[in-house]
Amino acid sequence: MGQGPLSGLKIVEFAGIGPGPFCGMLLSDLGADVVRIDRKGGGRGGAPSDVTSRGRRSVALDLKSPAAVETCLKLMEKADGVIEGFRPGVMERLGLGPDVALARNPKLVYGRMTGWGQTGPYAHAAGHDMNYIAITGALHAIGTTDKPIPPLNLVGDFGGGALYLAFGLLAGVIHARETGKGQVVDCAMSDGAASLMAMFYGFKAAGMWKDERRANMLDGGAHFYDTYQCADGKWVSIGSIEPQFYALLLEKTGIQDQAFQAQMDRNAWPDLHDRLAEVIATKTRAEWTEIMGGTDVCFAPVLDLDEAPRHPHNVARQTFVEVAGVTQPAPAPRFSATPGQIQGPPPKIGGHDREALLDWGFTGPEIDQLADAGAIADTRVS
Repeated sequence: MGQGPLSGLKIVEFAGIGPGPFCGMLLSDLGADVVRIDRKGGGRGGAPSDVTSRGRRSVALDLKSPAAVETCLKLMEKADGVIEGFRPGVMERLGLGPDVALARNPKLVYGRMTGWGQTGPYAHAAGHDMNYIAITGALHAIGTTDKPIPPLNLVGDFGGGALYLAFGLLAGVIHARETGKGQVVDCAMSDGAASLMAMFYGFKAAGMWKDERRANMLDGGAHFYDTYQCADGKWVSIGSIEPQFYALLLEKTGIQDQAFQAQMDRNAWPDLHDRLAEVIATKTRAEWTEIMGGTDVCFAPVLDLDEAPRHPHNVARQTFVEVAGVTQPAPAPRFSATPGQIQGPPPKIGGHDREALLDWGFTGPEIDQLADAGAIADTRVS
């Protein structure tokens, strides 16, 4: 049994890339027993740097084999949820679609992760994170005045995808436990990214948001909510929105220019931005951190991936951990009574064929028959 609030939850994950593995990691970190179905002969896996694969066990199956398909269905019979991220129709062609799975396990929550969703004109088209957030307005809103800039793949894959699938799966499991009825969760990254934009669509409707980049309070348009380069070429972030925080910003920077009293005058923002940039450029990042760090200015240094794990706040909260020499984020969020933990390293493909199947109710002879049929590798000890 895994450690965490999801201990006892059983998930079958069909191997994929991006948001699917990240969703599996999130569930595993909180204690779920996640068995990943990998492709037999698909490589070795198990590299410590494959962070989003941590904490689950791998069973490698040849899904062209009827015995392997039946094995998947038997695993689904015992599972609370499924994660799959293929294009619409692929699982059905394999004989593993939701209709078949739910017939075998009516309480199953069948999670489908795609970019465009199971329906719609783009449903069968290829795409990546940037494309999925492009049709939601999110990509248009992020970037410089010259062009939209992809915000890594945080908004589509991980925010709009993996987190919404984890949320949807757990909601479905609660419903299934109350009613005995499972269901399909159609998780489209484009839907999730649109959902993440809810506040901004509200701002636009209220006349508080210009449909332009760097023209608004939260997109770098306001001088009091942006990043600034310091004397040493490093950067700091300033988010002094509220009047009392803004007043403290002026105090800490030594700004006495009366022009800065027009905080919410959009027309003044470009000029005030340039003036504040000149002030910030007079000191190093370390100097500004000494002056403003930990205060109500709403300030933080902009750290790179080497610096972030060493920041005192992250060290104090153990936000990052090291596993097999690889620095990586610790499980989140925190639970007072049932803390999660990294349940194990990234698995080697097929590294748990016998162990996981035995734990999920298969017998030794059944596993040997699968090996004889070529559905899995032969793990018998000679």
